[in-house]
Amino acid sequence: MSEEVKAENSNEAAVEAPATKTASKTSKSGKGNFFWGVGRRKTSVARVRVRPGAGGFKVNGKDIKEYFCIERLRTEATSPLTATNMAGKVDVFVNVQGGGTTGQSGATLLGVARALLKMDEGLEATLRSNGFMTRDARKVERKKYGRAGARKSFQFSKR
Repeated sequence: MSEEVKAENSNEAAVEAPATKTASKTSKSGKGNFFWGVGRRKTSVARVRVRPGAGGFKVNGKDIKEYFCIERLRTEATSPLTATNMAGKVDVFVNVQGGGTTGQSGATLLGVARALLKMDEGLEATLRSNGFMTRDARKVERKKYGRAGARKSFQFSKR
């Protein structure tokens, strides 16, 4: 009889496995469904959650105007929303860490674009044509031994 119970439990586990894979696209957290996107730029990583809402934009628990004080960085971070006309239709929550403000705004841009794509796949043409789906792979080059920096040398002395 214990073998029959084990067989039933293994069948239930096999049935539940595909359901968890579909739930990975959207997860229920708190008040509603979120669509997740991860963006990276230089050494910054932004984890972005998007859900239909009134148009709020929070970065690390602060309003975007508090977190990104420079207008250019705010515009860069919200550009996928304005390009797809979703600016007042979704709430965006961002957790970003590492790097400086420029890298963080670039990481936020990519994360928002990826989350919007999961939310509505019809936006892919707009996001791709504006360059929001491309990850900028440039990073700081490492310092080499025997040199002053990555490429700069010490002053050459002939005598």
